[in-house]
Amino acid sequence: MMYSGRSNIKIFSCNANRELAEEMAQCLGLKLGQAEVSHFSDGEISVKIDETIRGADVYIVQSTSYPVNDNLMELLIMIDAMKRASAGRITAVMPYYGYARQDRKARARDPISAKLVANILTIAGADRVLTMDLHCAQIQGFFDIPVDHLVGAPLLTNYYHDKYGESINEFVAVSPDLGSVGRTRSFATRLDIPLAIIDKRRPKANVSEIMNIIGNVEGKRVILVDDMIDTAGTITNAANALKERGAIEVDACCTHAVLSGPAIERIEKSAISELLVLNTIKLPPEKSISKIKVLSVAKIFAEAINRIHEGMSVSKLFE
Repeated sequence: MMYSGRSNIKIFSCNANRELAEEMAQCLGLKLGQAEVSHFSDGEISVKIDETIRGADVYIVQSTSYPVNDNLMELLIMIDAMKRASAGRITAVMPYYGYARQDRKARARDPISAKLVANILTIAGADRVLTMDLHCAQIQGFFDIPVDHLVGAPLLTNYYHDKYGESINEFVAVSPDLGSVGRTRSFATRLDIPLAIIDKRRPKANVSEIMNIIGNVEGKRVILVDDMIDTAGTITNAANALKERGAIEVDACCTHAVLSGPAIERIEKSAISELLVLNTIKLPPEKSISKIKVLSVAKIFAEAINRIHEGMSVSKLFE
């Protein structure tokens, strides 16, 4: 589709994280678009757009977090509504991209759900996707439309730089598993601190077993680094193991605070002093405990939206 509506930018939100969408719109000097996302009595989703969007550059903010299927369907139906209302370009702004953990066939007869969701978003009518810290970066390749992939590490490392100053040299960045080594190495490089790795084996889904710590953590303060924390089994087992191996303080950070099931209870009982998270997923009041510190991603998403709208480089944000 030819796109020519550069002067006409609109930000809309579904129900997953309206506060974040409003903050993004404020950063851009805009008001959130007028739309209503509700449910029929049988649970079906109803979307009503209350303003004209013909030819507009439309951004729909929706994390596909819990309730995952409802939030995904809200996004798909709103994309369809925008497409049928002749929007000039539709960008799905997904701070958290759900269904990202099944990105390959780990066993026979496994689905590849991340690819299925990519297909559905494209078929619904999305022209572009803007997201942050995909569970696996290769998911970008599942799309036949542009994907702008933001990273949360600068927000996290800037916080630790400001909080600890010169004493940041006393820390070690720790990867909670082998799959997070690349992410943690980048984090450690930004802070110019050493790296350690936890080698674990997972006997079954959502159950982790600590096996080995590669690197020196004795007498050190450590920061555990992950992209997402779901049931918090991995991160809390890792924190407790690090404390047993002589670490004097354990902080942890992640981009996506999924925090399902027993996560909050585990974090409260664990050796973690502070868990730093980004607000890609809305944290309900019952999960807002004193150990958890939340940073906003609104400014970085707003800047990315502005750059996409103006046809500028998004990668320059991280140089």
